[in-house]
Amino acid sequence: MKHSVCVLGGGSFGTALANIMAKNGHQVSQWMRNEEQVEEINLTGLNSRYLPNAPLHRELLATSNLEQAIRDSDTVFVSIPSKSFEQVVQRIEPLLTADKILISTTKGFNPNRFELMSDVLRRNPITQKIGVLSGPNLAKEIAAGQMTGSVIASADDKVRQRVIELLKSPTFRVYENTDSTGVELAGALKNIYAIVCGLAKALNVGENTMSMIMTRSLAEMSRFAVHFGANPMTFLGLAGMGDLIATCTSPLSRNYRVGFAIGSGQDLDEAIGGIGEVAEGVNTLKMVVDEAHKHGLYMPLAEGLSKLLFEGAKLESLIGSMMTGEQKWDVEFATNEGNNNV
Repeated sequence: MKHSVCVLGGGSFGTALANIMAKNGHQVSQWMRNEEQVEEINLTGLNSRYLPNAPLHRELLATSNLEQAIRDSDTVFVSIPSKSFEQVVQRIEPLLTADKILISTTKGFNPNRFELMSDVLRRNPITQKIGVLSGPNLAKEIAAGQMTGSVIASADDKVRQRVIELLKSPTFRVYENTDSTGVELAGALKNIYAIVCGLAKALNVGENTMSMIMTRSLAEMSRFAVHFGANPMTFLGLAGMGDLIATCTSPLSRNYRVGFAIGSGQDLDEAIGGIGEVAEGVNTLKMVVDEAHKHGLYMPLAEGLSKLLFEGAKLESLIGSMMTGEQKWDVEFATNEGNNNV
């Protein structure tokens, strides 16, 4: 069955998803504010700002008409940066119907309060057919046809099956999960640790150190997420470990590049300005550290990065925090209730 889909957002990931669905024969419109970007995509089949050298399917239609894009769709992917997410969702709310499916692909928090993007979607009174898509999904690799997988998380089986139907292709596989909280928190939290890994790489630390940083990052992520209701096992999958590896090791990762730039001597503003795209990890960091303090959660890497970026702490103290911290158990969670290191 062919569907009518709207992708909100003209960035790299939204464009990559829209292109897959258009190739799969679905009717796809991609909404964006920038009229020049709309014209470029429709006339040349390119989104040169975000996905240069990646030809788009001829049936992919870019538009700046939000009302028409929403009304004509049965499924809406919201691929808007977190700072604008709530505003755009408020604009589409009067256009929603009970049968529309809403999917968030944004890896971050509402900058106005500690709230996940899917929770912003759930505040609408019209439809509760909501899901979260997350995983190791570097947009430029997807657009180039490199194989990858992602996770659709929703309590609603029909939502999960719809997304699989829309996105399944020889190079893009979608797995299912019912733990929306865990999948979404994994996607948001890993951006913090990608900055840490970029910093470490700029300092030319060894592979032993990098593996330790990523493993302890996963421990911090799962510790934080479980406190807010996530399943720790989610962090062993694509949305957790998979996304963490991709984001913490690739120069294609915006947050990794921010960290690398800072580790190479740039200040935070220079690093953010240099990548030309939104790096969600900086805003996520502030919110996560505040929440960790409120709830008494031990987050030494996040805490150290916050002090480095916002309080002028020394770079060396960030890595050193792993070696002197209070945590003594390696594995944070265990399936055996008799095990004490839980």
